[in-house]
Amino acid sequence: MEGNLRWALVTAIAPVAWGSTYFVTREFLPADAPLWGAVLRALPAGIMLLLLRRRMPRGAWWWRSLVLGVLNVGAFFVLVYLAAQLLPSSIASTVMATSPVAMMLLAWLLIAERPRLLSLVAAGVGIAGVALLLLTSAEGIRWDGVLASVAALAMSSVGYILAKRWNGPSIDLIASTSWQLVAGGLVLVPIAVAVEGGPPVLDTPALLGFGYVSFVATAVAFVAWFSGLRKLPAGTVGIIGLLNPVAGVLLGVLVAGETLVGQQIGGLGLVLMGVLLGQPAVQERMRGLGGQGLGARPAAPGATRPAGVAPGAARAAEKGYGVGTGVGSGTVVGSGVGVGAGAGSSGAGSSSTGAGAVGSGAGSSSAGASSS
Repeated sequence: MEGNLRWALVTAIAPVAWGSTYFVTREFLPADAPLWGAVLRALPAGIMLLLLRRRMPRGAWWWRSLVLGVLNVGAFFVLVYLAAQLLPSSIASTVMATSPVAMMLLAWLLIAERPRLLSLVAAGVGIAGVALLLLTSAEGIRWDGVLASVAALAMSSVGYILAKRWNGPSIDLIASTSWQLVAGGLVLVPIAVAVEGGPPVLDTPALLGFGYVSFVATAVAFVAWFSGLRKLPAGTVGIIGLLNPVAGVLLGVLVAGETLVGQQIGGLGLVLMGVLLGQPAVQERMRGLGGQGLGARPAAPGATRPAGVAPGAARAAEKGYGVGTGVGSGTVVGSGVGVGAGAGSSGAGSSSTGAGAVGSGAGSSSAGASSS
C-alpha cells in the first residue's frame, strides 16, 4: 500500500505541472505559433534527458520511439494547442477529463488490464467534479475545437497504453522518454517551417516561460507520468490525471487573483474524492470493510475447496496428488458420488474426474480413489 501511495504521489507531479502550463502559456508564450510552441517544448526537454542518460534506441525502439513521439508529443501538443485556440479552456479541459475512462478501456483491450468497478465509479465522480469546476457559464462551442480535443484525447490515451506495454522493467525510463520527446519534436520541425516559417522571436519572459514548460512541465512531468504507468494500473494513473484542471484553477486563484464560486468548490471536492477513490490502497481498504462486490479480485488459487474435502486434501490436490472421496449405497447396484482433484496444469482433476469407485451389489463404498 505504501509503495502504491508513493508512486501515486510521483505520478501526481505530471498533472499538477501540466495544469500550470495554462497560466504560463496564456501569460508568457506567443499565441500565434502553435507548431513552434510544441517544438520548443518537446525538443529541448528530450535533448536534456538524452544528455542525462546518453543512450540511443536499439532495435524495435527506433520505430517505437517514433510512434510514441507522434502520439504522446508531436500530434498531441499541436491538437491541444488548437483546442485551446478554438474552445474556451473550460470546455477543452472537460473533454480531456474523460481520459481515465478511455485509458481503462484501452488498457483492457491492449494489455488485458481489466478495469475495476470502483475505478470506473471514481472516474465518473472525478469527471463530474471537473464539469462542475470548469463549466461555470454558457460559452460558445465550436465543434472543430471539440474534434481537436477528442483527437488529442484518443491519441494520447493510445500512446500512454502503448508506452505502458513497451516500457518493461529492462527499459531505462528516462532514456525512453527522451527518445519520444526528441522524435516528436523532430517530426514537427519541417511542418512548423512549412506552415509558420521561421521560429518566433522570443523575449526574456517567453524564454523563461519555455524553460519552465519544457524542463519542468515536459521533461520532469513525462518521466513522472511514465513511472506511474509502469507501477500502477492505467485507470489509476488516468484518474490522477484529473488533478490537471484542478491545478490550473487553483493557480488562477493564487496567482491571477481569480475567485471560486460555490459550484467550483463542490467540483473541486468531487475531483479530489474521485482521485482518492481511484487509488488501489483505498480500494483494498474498502474491500476489507465489506466492499467485496466492488472491484473484488479473484480468490487466490487454493483459497477455496469443494465442500466435504479436508484442508489437507485440498493442499494435496494443489501439489498434484490424486485425492477422492466416495460414498456408495444400494441393494443390488451401488451408486456413488465422488469429489477429487488430480495433477494437471490447472490443478483440476484429470480424465477420471475424481469419481469415487463404488462396489456393485452391496451398500459399501470404496476408498474413493481418483486418477492423477
